[in-house]
Amino acid sequence: MKNWWKESIVYQVYPRSFKDSSGNGVGDIDGIIEKLDHIASLGVDLIWICPIYRTPNADNGYDISDYRKINDEFGGNTAFERLLKAVHNRDMKLMMDLVANHSSDEHYWFQEAKKSKDNPYHDYYHWKEGLPDTPPNNWESVFNGSVWEWNEKTQEYYLHLFTQKQPDLNWENPTVRKEIYDIITFWLNKGVDGFRMDVISLISKRMEFTSVPETLPFIDVMEQYYSNGPRVHDFIKEMNKQVLSRYDIVTVGEGPGVNLTHGPKYVSAAEKELNMIFHFDHMTLDFGPEGKYDPIPIDWIYFKKIFSQWDKATANDGWNSIFLGNHDFSRIVSRFGNDNTYHDASAKLFATLLMTLRGTPYIYQGDEIGMTNIQHPSIEAYDDIETRNAWDAAEKEGKDMTQFLKAVHRQSRDNARTPMQWKATTYAGFSNSKPWIPVNPNHTEVNVDNQEKDPNSILNYYRKIIAFRKANTTLIYGSYQDLAPDHPHLYIYLREDEKTRFMVVHNLSDSTINWAPQDSKYKMVMGNYEKTQEGLLHPWESQVYRLDIA
Repeated sequence: MKNWWKESIVYQVYPRSFKDSSGNGVGDIDGIIEKLDHIASLGVDLIWICPIYRTPNADNGYDISDYRKINDEFGGNTAFERLLKAVHNRDMKLMMDLVANHSSDEHYWFQEAKKSKDNPYHDYYHWKEGLPDTPPNNWESVFNGSVWEWNEKTQEYYLHLFTQKQPDLNWENPTVRKEIYDIITFWLNKGVDGFRMDVISLISKRMEFTSVPETLPFIDVMEQYYSNGPRVHDFIKEMNKQVLSRYDIVTVGEGPGVNLTHGPKYVSAAEKELNMIFHFDHMTLDFGPEGKYDPIPIDWIYFKKIFSQWDKATANDGWNSIFLGNHDFSRIVSRFGNDNTYHDASAKLFATLLMTLRGTPYIYQGDEIGMTNIQHPSIEAYDDIETRNAWDAAEKEGKDMTQFLKAVHRQSRDNARTPMQWKATTYAGFSNSKPWIPVNPNHTEVNVDNQEKDPNSILNYYRKIIAFRKANTTLIYGSYQDLAPDHPHLYIYLREDEKTRFMVVHNLSDSTINWAPQDSKYKMVMGNYEKTQEGLLHPWESQVYRLDIA
């Protein structure tokens, strides 16, 4: 079945780091409006904007204190209305971020909830009785430390899977669910075109709150104890029936802990839950035995297998989201590619990959110019709470902190949050004053202004490959088949419908590889190198071949 959101290209905006129009060093809504033409020029159809609601910023906006108010720092509700109008005037759509697993502890609901057990808002959250120094179980927060925080007033612990300032909402309470549905309705009636739903796989809790085995890796803890709770699908089905299905919108759920066993159900057309899900099977490939900050090399055979398995699982009754980067992960070209010798080639390769797989492609701001990771000399320069907490935990464990800093350079979320690089000026054209987070020093070379002037830039390649996808619906709806699943560096697949067959090949390595299509009828129609050599794939080269079969 064809849908507008299947045919869309999504561009993700992290507002604090996109464009500052006021000169206070923090990105804002008017800054986004100022740069909408840049986004539109890519061929983007749908903009996903990270949370811009009122917040104390304990987790950069993912701790919401008022779901109906836009943060004054960003320009308030009137600025948002201007943004929505400006987006729609450019024939694009706008998707907001819905954070419904937890609120801020400064939200009115929680401020009331913590006052007494008899307060009508108390049951909006999860509480457990206990002693001040004896948490109810051994669950660890995503950001390190216990998930339980003591509330002296009621002599209870409250649950927070993230920071202590993000108490988890109790979806078992139907009043809470109604509150969330009313919030969704409020924004949809404003004209919003959909929602990305933060950690939606965590909203249903295993109410027995059983302790986890001490040796179980955190990825497994997330999957087995935190995610895909017993009523998660009931809740999402209810949300769909009561609100979502009444609008022509797009919904994509963030699914930590979601795997092939659970994932397809979230996006099944028959189940009527969500349109897409962000799983993280491919985004944890470089997590070592001790997790994210113990990185290991990418296993490309496994990488390909993940995309193939998810395509197969959703081919007949669902739809994929295709992404490699966002605000929670390092830069694509630094993490998966080569951000030095083959910076341009590998950035263009992953653009090709995103636009030729089956599913809706997501571009994170700055990836269209190949923005890279940043390497701060010390932990003091890092803002991200996850990174800082991981550092503190590593110090307590007596780890080699020089080595750990190298892991931070590779894995910190701050890599994706450095200001957008518009120009070669002091603050990269992001702001006229010192930004809230340091600008990457390489902005003098890697920036939009430079790449606009270069017809062979990463930016112009993104425009080219997006236009190519849109001109060939085979690349949207056509079937998928991996032709070389066991090759350690070549990713070769077919995209095919009744009229056209595309063969796409990527060289995921720093080495030249001998390769050419066996069928001479295939004609090369797209590639990320200006000059190709017959029978050879250069390092990080992508080639797209076409064969008309009807």
